[in-house]
Amino acid sequence: MHHQCFPRLFACFSFLLLAMPGNLPAQVEAPVLKWQHGGCYSSWCETGWYSSPAVTDLDNDGEMEVVAATYSVFILNGEDGELIKSIDPPGGRVWPDVVLADLDADGDLEIVTAHGSGYLNVYDHTGTILWSKNPVTSELRGLSVSDLDNDSTLEIIVTGAVYSKTNTWVYEHDGTLRTGWPQLSNDLGYAYGTFNDTAAVGDIDNDGESEVIVPSDVHYICAYYPDGSPIWADAIYGDRAWGKVGVWESLIPELRGWGSCDGDRVESYRANFAHGAGAIADMNRDGQPEIIVTGNVYDCSTASYESRYTGLYIFDADRSRFKGATFNWEEAPVDTGAPLVEDYSMIESAIPNPAVADLDGDGLPETLFSSYDGRLHAFWLDKTEHGNWPYSVYNAPEGVFRFASEPVIADLDNNGTAEVIFTSWVQKGSSLTGKLHILDYQGNPLYEPNLPGPFGSADWNGSLAAPTIANIDSDDDFEIVVNTAHSGVVAFDLPGSSLARILWGTGRGSYHRNGVPYHDLSRCPADISGDGQVASADLAIFAAAFGKAKCSGADCPADIDTDTDVDAVDLSHMAAGLGQRNCL
Repeated sequence: MHHQCFPRLFACFSFLLLAMPGNLPAQVEAPVLKWQHGGCYSSWCETGWYSSPAVTDLDNDGEMEVVAATYSVFILNGEDGELIKSIDPPGGRVWPDVVLADLDADGDLEIVTAHGSGYLNVYDHTGTILWSKNPVTSELRGLSVSDLDNDSTLEIIVTGAVYSKTNTWVYEHDGTLRTGWPQLSNDLGYAYGTFNDTAAVGDIDNDGESEVIVPSDVHYICAYYPDGSPIWADAIYGDRAWGKVGVWESLIPELRGWGSCDGDRVESYRANFAHGAGAIADMNRDGQPEIIVTGNVYDCSTASYESRYTGLYIFDADRSRFKGATFNWEEAPVDTGAPLVEDYSMIESAIPNPAVADLDGDGLPETLFSSYDGRLHAFWLDKTEHGNWPYSVYNAPEGVFRFASEPVIADLDNNGTAEVIFTSWVQKGSSLTGKLHILDYQGNPLYEPNLPGPFGSADWNGSLAAPTIANIDSDDDFEIVVNTAHSGVVAFDLPGSSLARILWGTGRGSYHRNGVPYHDLSRCPADISGDGQVASADLAIFAAAFGKAKCSGADCPADIDTDTDVDAVDLSHMAAGLGQRNCL
């Protein structure tokens, strides 16, 4: 938006309503490498793990910064990737995504990271450490923030790769351990270590407060209220909390409460959630959120608990399996793909973090996840994969294993259907590199450029972490920011993407990293595209919807005042919000 529009803002909006319909013909253009080696030293880079970067204007100077973590935490200039600040916090490597959030509601963002030797670190917007906690000596692999009790300040939730049932800690914004935590601390469930960023945190019962869902290294999923007390399961499971209802392939042993593990498939296939992760979304748009979880289905009759496939489950708030008038997930999809390899000395592990977004524009979300079968999966609510899904990054004749990252999802050309963006990595010792992948909503590849090769002595490269879509420079187009394994932080331009709609734009859905796509509509009500700023993408969506009547929710994101009409009042909200940033 050019500045000459501001003196006659409403005249400009009138022009935009005529000239910028959201369904103009468009085409996704090829990504262009913008910069690389962000945060690297003169001849090598710290290893990047599964930590998705974040983008914001930390100092409110109108320029965007990239915040990424490996072992150090780096603040980079979005325009060129130049280092602004390097922080060497206590704790070692960073597995989970970087959190950006205004924890204490003072108007300034904080940075939060969790580390390998059990340290949780919180920094102010300048990168200065405010406080550190060390709840456990094991690695903290899960990190998210949420306003659990609806008091306008955010709580910090961390989970650990521990060898005990106590795996989840919740801290207040000032570092005080929240009353009722850590959990699990009683016999109302079964839990063990979380070996990925598995927790999902959100309001699953529409009471205005957030619940904490924690899959872990057992075939159970624990669920807690904000005070740490357990959430009870539906009476069909007897008098039991979520954490005492096992997840089996078949409902028969699940309802009974046990399986015999005797070699019969019904009695022997169950899910483990060491790497399985959760998400929260309203899958059938009835106003009631569901809980989506991936897990490793294994045969408990085998001595080594042999893995069979990655399972996908959808639960209601009472732990019953999701069932609606049209869709029935009481029986989940089976045999999605056997593992290629489960040896991280050969290739780093595939992590099945679910991403939830409407790919085809029908108003209902699909669920995507990568798997150890070398493919990225996309399931519709009919429990099938449409089009060219699943999409394989592994090509057997190449003779090298490849895995895919958690995807991000955006309608890059604003044509009503989404593109899926993810990265891949390769087998160690292969001297090869992974790719940046952009697919259409049917799973057809559009562009797959190689990521840069390793910088230094490493013998492979790629990116294990979900990329982040954000506008990191002074133009109107979006960029893709990638935290690679051995070439530092890398950025790609996305030409022609100024009108993109961001649906799942970074690891775990938002910079709160809680498995819920989020942008702060109370702070930026005109950010209807969900990209964290009020700019041309929002104008395009608004222009296409202006005049719409009797609409609501996902069908009417441009209804800013939620009165079911997109009218002059919404136009005034759009005018007031134009230029706002840092809404994520």
